[in-house]
Amino acid sequence: MVIQFLLLLAVAASLFYFVRQQHGVRLQAGKRLAFVAFLLFAAYAVVRPDDITAIAHWVGVGRGADLVLYATVVAFVFVVINFYLRTREMERRITDLARAVALRDAEILNQHRLPHPPAAGEGADTALLAAVVAEGKS
Repeated sequence: MVIQFLLLLAVAASLFYFVRQQHGVRLQAGKRLAFVAFLLFAAYAVVRPDDITAIAHWVGVGRGADLVLYATVVAFVFVVINFYLRTREMERRITDLARAVALRDAEILNQHRLPHPPAAGEGADTALLAAVVAEGKS
């Protein structure tokens, strides 16, 4: 049946989307286009339910409502995967930010705890001045 092939294709696309680690601009645009297509499909199903029933019969589903239900399930899976990936990405960013803040705070704390070492130019000038003064006294 055609619907089984389409549903398996949707599952495979979800799996590919899930496995893919980097999400580029094309994927973001694809998600938006898929969302708009789903909205158009839903609006068409509301306006012309008999056409949806005919499409359902054509792809091997008994009723148009069942076809809409299958499409909704596939869209729900995409949404869940999208939320999962976004949450994972936000957690990674928060972890990186917490590390950076902790390292910065540790550096600031160590700067206040440790005495300031003399700068290379400052110490050399002081030693040279002391040597000149000592030669002048002798």
